[in-house]
Amino acid sequence: MTSFMIKFWMFALVAGFTFVGCTNLDEEVFSEVTEDSFVPAETDIVAVMASAYTPLRYIMGWQGYFDVQEEPADMFVTPTRPNGWDDGGTYKRMHFHKWDNTQYQPRNSWITCFNGINSANRVILQIESGGLPVSEEQAANIVAEMRALRALYYSMLIDTHGNVPIIASYSDELPVQSNREEVYNFIVSELTEVIPSLSETVDQSTYGRMTKWAAYHVLAEVYLNAEVYTGTPQWDKCIAACNEIINSKKYSLSANYRDIFSAQNEGNPEMVFAVPYDQIYAAEWNAHMKMLLPDHRLVFDMESQPWGGSSCNPQFIDSYEATDKRLSDTWLMGDQLNAKDGSVVMTLVKEMPSIYDCTFTEGFRCAKYEIEPGATGALNNDFPFLRYTEVLMMKAESLLRTGQSGVAAQIVTEVRMRSFDNPADATVTGAELEADTTVEYGTLAEDGSIDAPGDQSPVQYGRFLDELGWEFAAEAHRRTDLIRFGVFQTKNWYNHTPQGDHTIIFPIGLEELNTNTNLKQNPGY
Repeated sequence: MTSFMIKFWMFALVAGFTFVGCTNLDEEVFSEVTEDSFVPAETDIVAVMASAYTPLRYIMGWQGYFDVQEEPADMFVTPTRPNGWDDGGTYKRMHFHKWDNTQYQPRNSWITCFNGINSANRVILQIESGGLPVSEEQAANIVAEMRALRALYYSMLIDTHGNVPIIASYSDELPVQSNREEVYNFIVSELTEVIPSLSETVDQSTYGRMTKWAAYHVLAEVYLNAEVYTGTPQWDKCIAACNEIINSKKYSLSANYRDIFSAQNEGNPEMVFAVPYDQIYAAEWNAHMKMLLPDHRLVFDMESQPWGGSSCNPQFIDSYEATDKRLSDTWLMGDQLNAKDGSVVMTLVKEMPSIYDCTFTEGFRCAKYEIEPGATGALNNDFPFLRYTEVLMMKAESLLRTGQSGVAAQIVTEVRMRSFDNPADATVTGAELEADTTVEYGTLAEDGSIDAPGDQSPVQYGRFLDELGWEFAAEAHRRTDLIRFGVFQTKNWYNHTPQGDHTIIFPIGLEELNTNTNLKQNPGY
């Protein structure tokens, strides 16, 4: 994380104290700087806005948004291990799609997003009420950025919980629930209205903040999933939003895939919107502790000892092409060598007999995000929440779905080129992208064979879905992509069987229902 962003995110720690104080308003003035004469510096303005961004850091925190997007999908599995990992069955319920309205994992995303929305609304109130004396131009820019950030939070909520309250002001009144289409319309309206007022600058000062291009990215994602959210596809609008980012020429593909996920990745040209982390000042990133084994501390020369939970479904591993370097760039496989003497610490195997019982070394582990020597229970890597490759792939998918598979294939080939040594291996055709998925779906027996095939009907554009999986593995994408392609609610994988269409959104938490009588539970729960 850059020094500017450390200050930006650290300001959030004091923002609450600065702007939410005691109720005794009598004060003794010790200088000539009073409310009427105070002119805020840039750091004061940053302090106001920062508190609305900090909830995003829980994306990679314990049972955060990352887990909500990956645990119910077909890639990550957290089986019971010799050291536990049953955790009251929470990971099994996520895998089996049998979660309930008391389970913290889906609830936490609701809580995180509404914390962010609440903070954004508070900032808007401070500006519009004159609580912070800023110029008209500054006020307009701050409000626009906060509305765009609020729309980002709603883009997460519309996907996870669907029918949520639209809270567009800071108020003590119980909010009224909106349906998914109303939430969609709100997001689109907000982003469309504020985009002209957002910064076009892409540098250290706007890193980790909502710029015009980040807003277009969120808008494109919402358009990409419009058919799921509203029943009406918006492929052309998705293409138009992507083109705004592409034509800005502010971003480019990273020459090296691994660099996107390095410990010092804040300068990567793909970062449209990153969530900055720091192992001291913004230490919520602990997903690596859940993924790596305890003895990986010897492999990576870590200070901390990981916990050894999550690993990858063998069916997804088997879908990779043999020459695709993203396989080894994403997953730890085979012999794990001691960082100091090169001896074999352990050997990871692909096979995972059952979610009910796996040994430590069964299942390949995620290695996408660089582990620096001396790493602790928190990482320095910034999370690429919105990155340029996704812009290209959203455009490619929209082209594919509108009968322009040849152009789509050119884009996908461009993306693939950096991950294959032989250009011929990287090249794909439109016909290939239109074909069925290469993932062999069906529940697995303990010997790794298909036990119950389940629905074996072809997945339309399934080969493109595979491309999304290989490119964006372990980036909190998979659940959303599986839903859009009709896989999430229909296919068997590992020990999972489908539980019905209602599972494409999560239940509203029991505590939220009890707190707000205006809320009704989502259908099917």
